[in-house]
Amino acid sequence: MKPIHYFFLGTGSWFLAYGLQSVIFAWLVTMVLNESAAMVGVAQMAFLAPAMFLMLLGGSLADHFGGRRLALAGHALAAFAPLFLCIATLLGDLSYSLVIVFAVIMGCAQSLVTPARDGLVAVVAGGRIQRVVVQASMIQFGIQMCGLLIASKADQVGASVMLFLQFSILAAGCVTYYLMKVERHERREVDAHIFRHMAVSIYEGFLTVRASPSMRIVVAQNCAVGIFFMGSYIVSMPLLIRDIYAGSSAELSYINTANAFGLVITIFILLRLGDVYRQGRAMLIAHGLGCLFLGSMGMGFSFEMVVGLAFCWGLCGGIGMTMSRTIMQEGAPPDQRARMMAFYSFSFMGAGPVGALFNGFLVDWFDPGTALMISSGLMLVSVTTIRLTAGLWHVDSRDGPAEVLSEVR
Repeated sequence: MKPIHYFFLGTGSWFLAYGLQSVIFAWLVTMVLNESAAMVGVAQMAFLAPAMFLMLLGGSLADHFGGRRLALAGHALAAFAPLFLCIATLLGDLSYSLVIVFAVIMGCAQSLVTPARDGLVAVVAGGRIQRVVVQASMIQFGIQMCGLLIASKADQVGASVMLFLQFSILAAGCVTYYLMKVERHERREVDAHIFRHMAVSIYEGFLTVRASPSMRIVVAQNCAVGIFFMGSYIVSMPLLIRDIYAGSSAELSYINTANAFGLVITIFILLRLGDVYRQGRAMLIAHGLGCLFLGSMGMGFSFEMVVGLAFCWGLCGGIGMTMSRTIMQEGAPPDQRARMMAFYSFSFMGAGPVGALFNGFLVDWFDPGTALMISSGLMLVSVTTIRLTAGLWHVDSRDGPAEVLSEVR
């Protein structure tokens, strides 16, 4: 098989396992252990916090050693975490502290896999970066949706079965990256000055992002997405399902699946329509509409209506995520793509712990529905501010990379 086929298989294995985890982790903390809103926020922060410290390092390591090696190492680390928690569950030792350990290990693994996988896009794309980004996103959320549906059976089959299934999927991903063959120039060996190289590499990546108005704005907007959108998704929504709709793993799965299905539909439409040239404009419009759908989910509608709103939010998310990733991929120098995508992921995942705590306390102070409306309102303020003060709205990729990297009018 070609490297791109192994890339898609590896991407699929990661997001099938991630789909399982999205439901299982929230289900364990909110419904099995029945933790408070603040403790749910802390648990989600434990999963996201490693990105604050390791994501940029992961991007530099991927540029230095090659994305395939780092993705393989990350999958191996990730496979250990559900196996460890599965054994603890079988022994009857499941506790909040062990779930936190599981979250930290998975967060570390994600900090390695995410920049490695994003750095591999340009290696396997054959010059059609936006199309491969869209295809990878289609696989990501299509497969993740399957994992979400499987996780809806957690109440019936139990946590240990789901965790062992997650371990098996991640182990299969290790095999996929082991078999992948990529360009030899990506492979470099460890030397005595590796840490100095990494520090210099991260700083070079920071200077590149700072020099590009388009990438700089995307990173800033991603921080707002991590705080207000991700925080709502991983903290406020599970608590809304538990406290307002008296749901469990099935209801949590339905909400997540509807959101992922919306993402898949949007990405399928993008594949059919072809490249979008005014990517910044599409991203800001999608985020603005997403704020309206997210806020509406907290207004006390029926559960079926909330599922429909989650689907509409996913439609917007598919555009926002694809456009922001494409801006970063197309604006990045070829030898820094993994680092640029590490900054992209760092801005999103690094802001996630803040979002998790912020939304956890919002739910404690008010209620899950009000927390969703507050977060969506603040996100709308961020989108409006960027629209009025930055030039991303006017950028057109048909003008070429020089325009994307120059000061926007």
